[in-house]
Amino acid sequence: MTLKDWFASRRQSNAVKGATYKRDIPDGLWVKCANCEEALFSKELSSNLQVCPKCDFHFRLGVQERIAQLADAGSFQPMDEQLRSVDPLGFQDSKRYVDRLRDAYAKEGPNEGVTTGLARLDGIPIALGVMNFYFLGGSMGSVVGEKITRLIERAAAERLPLVIVTASGGARMQEGALSLMQMAKTTAALSKHNEVGRLYIAVMADPTTGGVTASFPSLADVIISEPGALIGFAGRRVIEQTIRQKPPANFQKAETLLSHGLIDLIIHRQKLKGELARLLRLHQPGEVTAHG
Repeated sequence: MTLKDWFASRRQSNAVKGATYKRDIPDGLWVKCANCEEALFSKELSSNLQVCPKCDFHFRLGVQERIAQLADAGSFQPMDEQLRSVDPLGFQDSKRYVDRLRDAYAKEGPNEGVTTGLARLDGIPIALGVMNFYFLGGSMGSVVGEKITRLIERAAAERLPLVIVTASGGARMQEGALSLMQMAKTTAALSKHNEVGRLYIAVMADPTTGGVTASFPSLADVIISEPGALIGFAGRRVIEQTIRQKPPANFQKAETLLSHGLIDLIIHRQKLKGELARLLRLHQPGEVTAHG
């Protein structure tokens, strides 16, 4: 065997070993951090509430993960799971809307673009809504608006504090003007909740944009975000085309909004439940005792 043949055989042997090694690694075992590009063990990331242990980058949470993070174990009682989106306009772009809905329901089940219900947070009864970015980008169509409105009205009727976690690309364009009407509907419902004097907290998770940002979360008594969350109305490209210049790189980040007074707090995910509980207790109604 020549030296050239020997090197060729070694390369082939190593290639086979590498392929075998890759096949032996289960899918999803490792996750690459989008910020620091560190390879993370999936179970370690999950136990850390989907926060990178190397750089503190906050990954997006699924709706069930978020509910598990905030609601006391076994306390969440879902509402309006039977509501399903339909295609009132017969809309089609690169794909029919009915087909997008079918695929989304097959993947996400009853979670839809938002999951709502009653729960306890550190023992405190609350009305809880969690938007699901993995269902058509958490877009707000008729069903999402209806579920949020019913949640707000239930909170008002039972005089409960309200917590809504948003993660959305905005209004659902496939439903046209019907999706835009949800902005007004959810906003009107909040006036009823405000009248009973109960606290409303919005948690703007990454991303919260478009018609969602422009409606119910921006009307909360306390607006919270997680570190690094993208929050805005129009997309960056639309803004650049409109003003004909490049905005700062971080102009739609939570930290920038906080510095300009557009949100109230940025809270690390691992501290979020405790801080929510503290705020809820501070605003619990109680009897006022006169002195003197």
